[in-house]
Order: sequence, then structure tokens, then C-alpha cells
Amino acid sequence: MAERLQKILSQWGVASRRGAEDLIAAGRVRVNGIPAEMGQRADPACDRIEVDGKPLQHDSRPKLHYLLLHKPAGVVSTCRDTHRRRTVLDLIPPNQRTGLHPVGRLDADSTGALLLTNDGELTFALTHPSHDVPKTYRVWVEGQPSRHTLAQWQEGVLLEGRKTRPAEVKVETHRGDRTQLQIVLREGRNRQIRRVAEQLGHPVISLHRIAIGSIQLGDLSEGKVRSLQPTEVDYLKSITSA
Repeated sequence: MAERLQKILSQWGVASRRGAEDLIAAGRVRVNGIPAEMGQRADPACDRIEVDGKPLQHDSRPKLHYLLLHKPAGVVSTCRDTHRRRTVLDLIPPNQRTGLHPVGRLDADSTGALLLTNDGELTFALTHPSHDVPKTYRVWVEGQPSRHTLAQWQEGVLLEGRKTRPAEVKVETHRGDRTQLQIVLREGRNRQIRRVAEQLGHPVISLHRIAIGSIQLGDLSEGKVRSLQPTEVDYLKSITSA
């Protein structure tokens, strides 16, 4: 059955759907010997699809992997890094890396829960703005935010002329001149928590993601990875199909 090339490439674990679009735009994908075009449809059972000269085998669609990683600080949430920094894929067993990519990002200084998969369709759905997947963070900030400051954060703050979505922000504990907050976000703008905290006068000391939706990091050790339970995979698919 003919489908869009970017969907086929993501299903075969070559790249996420957005990554597949980049491959097509760069001229690295051919269909029956001809450079592919964006939006082109093909059938893996009938058409010869090549990426960087290597054919996509119709009968070798990879097994789908769904992993939860406890990302350490100093590791970047990409598949490769031009500055030769350690990436999240370096923490994954080699036999599970094929087509694997992170779902969203945690900045290099942040730690905690990060999903990785070779299911490009699920990645596309989970990162699409129309799906408000809540993500829960434990954050230490400088100082002791006032009720007024917390209310501002909860209601939304202007970042680059656009207001952030309402967030759940509550104080968990104080320790000297620092405060631990629990924050739940339903959007993922670049370094959002750090930027908002800085703007409100309480810079982030440390940021740790403890849950993605109902999927809890729990006692998974730093730098370790585990496969998602079937019920967890079903949960992710259910919240993106609504």
C-alpha cells in the first residue's frame, strides 16, 4: 500500500518523521533510482526505496523499541553531536540503537526521564503541539518565590512575546535560601522552566524530570534504561490518538 515517504521511513526506524523530511529535502532518498520529493508516496512492497544508497528491505521492518532513560547531566538529547559531546544513544546497548531517537529533549544540564523509540509515528504524535502530554519536574531554584510569583508562573509568563501555557507549580520544601518546586508543564518550549525562573528572579539550580504523563522515573538509576511496559506503551498511544 502506498504511503508518504516520511511515514515509511519513520516506520522503518530510519528517522523520526521530521528527520525523514530532512533526509528527503537533502536529496538523500531515492525511489526507483529517482531523487524523492517531499510528500511523495511509495509502496515498500513494489518500489525500491534507498537512503544514502542503501535499499530499504520490505521484509526487514525493525522491531519497535520503547525505552525510558534516566538521563544524567552533561549528556545531550540528540543522536549525534558536532561538538563530540556524549549523547543519549551512547547510553543505549548497541543492539537497541538502530533507528532509535529521543522523544523531545532535556537540555544538557538537566536530568531525569527521557523517552527513546524507533517508532517515528509515535514520536511525531507525542511531540505535536495538539497533544498536551504533561511532564513533571522537581526543580531547585534560588530564593523563596512569593505567592504572587508562584501565581504568575501558574497563570503564564511572556517569553519572546508569547505567553506560556498555565502550569502547575507548588512548593515542596525550603532549604536555606533555596526552594524545591514541583512543576507540571503541558508544553515544551526551549529551556522553558529555566527561562521563566530567571525572568521571575529565581534562577534554576537543578532541574530533574520525574514523570512523562503517567510514566514514572521511579528508582531507575542515573544513566540506566529500561523497556516500557506494554501498558505504558498503550498509554502513550491512547493519549496521542484522542
